[in-house]
Amino acid sequence: MAGEVTEATARAPVAKLAELLRGARRAVALTGAGISVPSGIPDFRTPGKGIWEGVDPMEVAHIEAFHRDPKRFWSFYRPRFETLADKLPNAAHRALARLEGAGMLDAVITQNIDRLHAKAGSRRVIEVHGSIATSSCTSCAATYELERVAELFDDEGVAICAACGGRVKPDVVLFGELLPAAAIAEAEELCASADVLLCVGSSLEVHPVAGLPEVTLAGGGQVAIVTRSSTAYDSTAAVKLDGDVVAELEAVLEAL
Repeated sequence: MAGEVTEATARAPVAKLAELLRGARRAVALTGAGISVPSGIPDFRTPGKGIWEGVDPMEVAHIEAFHRDPKRFWSFYRPRFETLADKLPNAAHRALARLEGAGMLDAVITQNIDRLHAKAGSRRVIEVHGSIATSSCTSCAATYELERVAELFDDEGVAICAACGGRVKPDVVLFGELLPAAAIAEAEELCASADVLLCVGSSLEVHPVAGLPEVTLAGGGQVAIVTRSSTAYDSTAAVKLDGDVVAELEAVLEAL
């Protein structure tokens, strides 16, 4: 019947993405918060569920907020870090690791700080927003592994450096901070040479990372998007999958 959506029609974007990956000499993934939602980690802006629901990020996740009121800063981040430490990668993370293992994906660029790509087995992971893996003293630069940070909190709930007594800050990029220069340079280089940039679970709104698809397009590559939300690149993407990230990536693996 005219207008009827058949299974073949519905799966056409999956087949298209599989074809792009098969034909790519160099493919790179760019991931955002949406890929970790199936692991029980909320994204940032989903109404009623997002991390910023009822919280002003400028008051708890800005570098000036850290310096102005470290107690409030850590009252927000400490329980979140403790929760993230126990999260496990889901099938979407594992799908990207499998693509890398099969030689079909060169690297994963991620906006996430949760370490789940590495846990899933991805070997080349560029963490452009930093990671919860370590925290560092803002005075002497002493670095502490995540497992040790719990030992540093004083009676006020502020992480204090054991070496010099300075304030300890997680090695994640806060609002008001620049992205790690080496990480963003590597990400831009990868995107410039990519035949396919596979964007997974990102609304592609936060710059400068949101500009990476444009780098790929300018270099003659194609952009593929797997995310429920709309993005500024939907109209220029070679393919857009808007279902559950786990189901979509597992379907792509099957199609390969």
